[in-house]
Amino acid sequence: MKTVIHWFRRDLRVSDNVALSEASRRAERVIPVFIFEDAFRTGPDVGAARLAFLLQSVEALRKNLAELGRALIIRCGKSEEVLPRLCAEAGAQAVFANKRYEPYAQRRDEQLVGLLNAAGFGFELFKDAVVWEESEILTQAGKPYTVFTPYSRAWKARPLPPPKEKLKAVSQTSPVPSLPSDTLPATTEEMGYPLTQTIPPGGERAAQELLRRFMAGPVDAYAESRNFPAVDGTSRLSPHLRAGTIGVRTILAELNLARDKKAVRPPPSAGSVNGADIFLNELIWREFYLQVLHHFPHVTRGAFRPEYDRVAWSENQEHFQAWCEGRTGYPIVDAAMRCLNATGMMHNRLRMIVAMFLTKDLLLHWQWGERYFMRQLVDGDMAANNGGWQWSAGTGTDAAPYFRIFNPVTQGEKFDAEGKFVRQWIPELAAFPDDMIHQPWENPLLLSRSHYPQRIVLHEEQRPKCLALFKAVK
Repeated sequence: MKTVIHWFRRDLRVSDNVALSEASRRAERVIPVFIFEDAFRTGPDVGAARLAFLLQSVEALRKNLAELGRALIIRCGKSEEVLPRLCAEAGAQAVFANKRYEPYAQRRDEQLVGLLNAAGFGFELFKDAVVWEESEILTQAGKPYTVFTPYSRAWKARPLPPPKEKLKAVSQTSPVPSLPSDTLPATTEEMGYPLTQTIPPGGERAAQELLRRFMAGPVDAYAESRNFPAVDGTSRLSPHLRAGTIGVRTILAELNLARDKKAVRPPPSAGSVNGADIFLNELIWREFYLQVLHHFPHVTRGAFRPEYDRVAWSENQEHFQAWCEGRTGYPIVDAAMRCLNATGMMHNRLRMIVAMFLTKDLLLHWQWGERYFMRQLVDGDMAANNGGWQWSAGTGTDAAPYFRIFNPVTQGEKFDAEGKFVRQWIPELAAFPDDMIHQPWENPLLLSRSHYPQRIVLHEEQRPKCLALFKAVK
């Protein structure tokens, strides 16, 4: 092939990029293209934080490509209209892209194959966002896994692929044709989505720096520290995995190096858990939920276990609004929601706590929370978000479903014992002592002075109601 278009999607990086690497290997000229799809502005789950992170990451990609003597061509519109026209303009023989795994994206790619082939152009897709695709790891009976532990064992039994090489600078003997490029919106406000959150920086270099920092030390203590929101103990790589500003093979290679370094240090104490192994499990959870989404696409419309679609959820809009705004009267829940609304990020332990509270205490439909998260999260990903919400609601693949109910008070006491995280996001509770910070109602006088809200429900009353709702349809 003489000329190939590499279509950047959720792979906004020049290193460890499978489709880009293949295009560079097989073609004389590679034309980098990013299409700002109409759906970015109009989709049901559009969120300002994720849009802003995308704009930052595309701009970082443009600069990285420019350093390699390559221009990123940006077009706005629908890919099914843009790509055939762009192939003709560029004299390209084919479009290379990395696979997407959401049902709607796969339907669009199937349509694009026909459109591009009919116009005389090729369209090749490559595995990049995952290590193992949905049909590469199956049970001995040839069926998809629906339980994580055996899936993870099968995942770990395979050899890991190495990262792909970084894209090289353009050759003087293979000049890239000059093509007109559109301009991206400068801000999300131009698209009708004003950004009210302070989000982390996007781009490949920001992702690599986070990875370097995490592997330099925090990964060792990850097994313990990952559950404490006041501790900087997580990688914070999830927005970058979602946008593709870092490759999963790169992360795994660095994780193996960190594990090797750990092996030459003093041995861990008896009973301790290797942080690298726990972090690896989190990466595998991501692929587990992607294969669930592929094999059981009905999860985008309802419960993984269809009998739970009959649960008679509450429709109390006031409760939902209080949950969204962090006004439930339960400090760990409210602090988590205020953090989400301010930063677009939420610690994983807190995601479980607030999701459990919405579904098991407020008795509201998990899909309400799923949609709210997708509109607020920088790292909002269909498969992971859906899987996490169904796990918390008790409607998903997990072996211990509806009867797992977190107590928001004991969760706060266990994972934020000194109230550092709560005080950071709920300053009106700053005066409460540590032993009351998660139960401010135990001091009615101090609570009335704080202007912090009373509890909108009582956990001890809601728990049996939740169990009864599920038993009614079980």
